[in-house]
Amino acid sequence: MPNEPEIFFAHEKLVVYQQSIAFVAWLTPILESTTRLGDSKDQLDRASCSIGSNIAEGNGKFSPKDRCRFFDIAHGSALECAAELDQLVAKKRLTAPQIRPGKKQLREIVSMLMGLIKSNSDRDYRGKE
Repeated sequence: MPNEPEIFFAHEKLVVYQQSIAFVAWLTPILESTTRLGDSKDQLDRASCSIGSNIAEGNGKFSPKDRCRFFDIAHGSALECAAELDQLVAKKRLTAPQIRPGKKQLREIVSMLMGLIKSNSDRDYRGKE
């Protein structure tokens, strides 16, 4: 298909990685166009990029324990992004309708990451999403 991106690395095939890149694409115009974000702007930029970076790095690891560690970090970064968005609404710098699409994307990312974590770990993760 002509519009599909070229795949160079295994992590690019992962839907969760693709979703993490889509989240960064959704977030970037908000970060660039809203001047009143303060420190949250840098925090959101770093945390959002951390999701995909850690998915890629984790997917390249050979042992399940190493893979899981990076997927755990990506999971934490996704939750951090959700919290930062909530804080911006609390500070009245963004509105709930403005962040809703991003929160939906993050919910999907967190769910997929939990699946990857569970498949690479024997720990009990009930109720951790």
